[in-house]
Formats: sequence, C-alpha cells, structure tokens
Amino acid sequence: YDFLIVGAGPFGAAFARTATDLGKTCLVIDKREHIAGNVYSKRIHGIDVHMYGAHIFHTDNEDIWEFVSRFGRWKPFKNNPRVRVGGNVYSFPINLLTLHQLWGVSTPAEARTRLDEVRVPCENPRNAEEFLLAQVGHEIYELFFRGYTKKQWFKEPRDLPASIVTRLPFRLTYDDSYFHARHQAIPVEGYTSVFANMLDGIEIDLGVDFYSMQVDWRRFARQLVFTGPIDRYYRFELGRLEYRSLRFEFETHTGDFQGHAVFNYPDANVPYIRSIEHKHFLQAGPKHIREAETERTVISYDFPLPPDHQENFEDPQYPIRDEVNTQRYMQYANLARHTPEIIFGGRLGEYRYYDIDQAIGSAISKARGL
Repeated sequence: YDFLIVGAGPFGAAFARTATDLGKTCLVIDKREHIAGNVYSKRIHGIDVHMYGAHIFHTDNEDIWEFVSRFGRWKPFKNNPRVRVGGNVYSFPINLLTLHQLWGVSTPAEARTRLDEVRVPCENPRNAEEFLLAQVGHEIYELFFRGYTKKQWFKEPRDLPASIVTRLPFRLTYDDSYFHARHQAIPVEGYTSVFANMLDGIEIDLGVDFYSMQVDWRRFARQLVFTGPIDRYYRFELGRLEYRSLRFEFETHTGDFQGHAVFNYPDANVPYIRSIEHKHFLQAGPKHIREAETERTVISYDFPLPPDHQENFEDPQYPIRDEVNTQRYMQYANLARHTPEIIFGGRLGEYRYYDIDQAIGSAISKARGL
C-alpha cells in the first residue's frame, strides 16, 4: 500500500478517500469494531444515536461542504442548547434572551449598561476566569461557567488558558445559534452511513491494535498516517500529554423526554455536563409533536472522567492545550519533523481541538500535498 492509515475517524477516512481518488492505495485500520471514530452513530429504536456525544457538523468552507455532501444527505440543524440550573431553564449560548431571563433587560442598550456595571476589567486576561469575568461579571460566571468548566476539565477556570473559553459565542441579540457557519447540518442516515460511503472501495480492517504491529508497519505501506495520540506513538519519551474523556450513559423512554436536543448542566452538584435527546436532531414539526407521546426516545448523558482515569489513557478524546501541554506537544512536533515517513493527523495526532470539518479539511490538505 501507499498508506497505512491508523484510525477510521474523520481524519483517517477523509485522508483515505482523498488519497484513493488521487490514485493511491490505502489500508485503514482501527482498534474499535466500527468506523467513524467518535462521530460513530448507531440506529436504536429507529433513531440515529450519537454514541460518543452530540456532533453537529458546521463549516464555512465550501470545498469541505461539497466533499461531505458526496457521501450522504444532510438536514439543516441549528444547535441552540438550553441550560438547566436548579429549576430554571435558560437560553444558551449567552444572548439577549438569557440576559432578559436573568435581569429583565430587553434591548441591547439596556444589556450593555448592566454588563458595564458588573464586568471585572482586565486588558490582558491570563486565564479562563479572568477572560469570563471581563466579559460577563461574577453572577453569570458563577451561574453558567465556573461549575461547568470545573466539571469538564477538573481544573478551576483560573488554572486554564483563556483559549478554552474564547470560542464561546456571546451576543447582545436574540440569536441563540451556537454556530454562525454557513452550513450547519446532521446527516439524514447518520454519521456512520456517511463515513461508510466515504470509505467505499477502500480496504478496512477493524479491531486491530496498531501497537502490536508498530515495529512491522513498514511491511504494509510506504507511509504511515497516524491519528492516535502522538505522545503514545513515541512511547512517551518526552513525557505524557494530557487529555480528557467522557463516558456516556443511555436511557430509553417513551414520549418526548426533554423537548429539546441538548441541555447543559453547569451546576457543580450534577455529575453530568450534558443530556441529549437524539431524535430531536432530525425529527421536528407538527407530525413529530403528535406522535411524540407514543414513540420511543433515547437519552444520553455525558459524564466527564477525571484526569487519572484509565480511559483518558486508553481512549483519549480532548487535548488539554494549556501552556505546559502545548510546549510538550511542540517538542513532539519537532520530533515528528525528523520522521517524515509518518503523517500525524486529527485531534490526537495534531493535539488540536478540531471540529469535524477542521479534521476533514486538514486530512484533505495533507493528502493533496503529498
């Protein structure tokens, strides 16, 4: 083969498809028994359930949108989660309706006046806490962000870089869309179907442990494309990079359980950070409402795992790009420059908090650049 591709998730699948279309031969392997990585979906009671947490595809890149559109039908979906704190439900991300629910303000001018009163000025925020206090003040910080961030990262916001939260939208309009990308959608037949079509005609071997064949991979291919943790590939010789992971619990109910696709739970006393009602990703409208009381529904809960949990080492999901980890990753990246026969990609291989479109875009770019 021209390429042995380790990982059948978004990066690995997109790289394999692009390279194959360019006339290269690929073998894709994955330690799991399924393709699609963490965007894997499974049909349960007729519902496409996101088995590793909710994934809403979004992009402004027309080339990437055209690429994914080749492999399945997509239905527009706007991600506008709700936040449940105690007995109250708030609009989220922070927008004018949220501020109206909290303070009774109803115009942008009223909201700016109140925010100017509560903000904690900080010209150069050094961490996530300083950034958030400078944006919204203590009340909103404590209500929506401190507990959620601490649960998610197992660190106080003051111990995390500001970059962790700068990607969160904040608006003084009634627009509650989480993303502003031109294309926001969910695959009609599920993510697994999209990636199965993307990998059509490409040899795939599932349930394969790359590490047991690491020394011998050159017998299979001229180049290696590796989407696992870059530090593990180099046997942690420069130290471990930190990751966080989630575990997921699933329940089946009858009817419409929570009335919305995504609820966030910032309260530190609630052990999970999110609940998902998966049928709301695709089913909507009067017909859905009429049938809601008789049909099955699947709910999942996202539980953060502590940093020392074994799952964070065996199946890491999110890079923790604080200053220490970023510096360590740069050392690994420099090491990778001296092994050009290996291409590192994806969230774990590039140690970046990629969205789906970003991982796919990186894969296409790297495959075309060879």
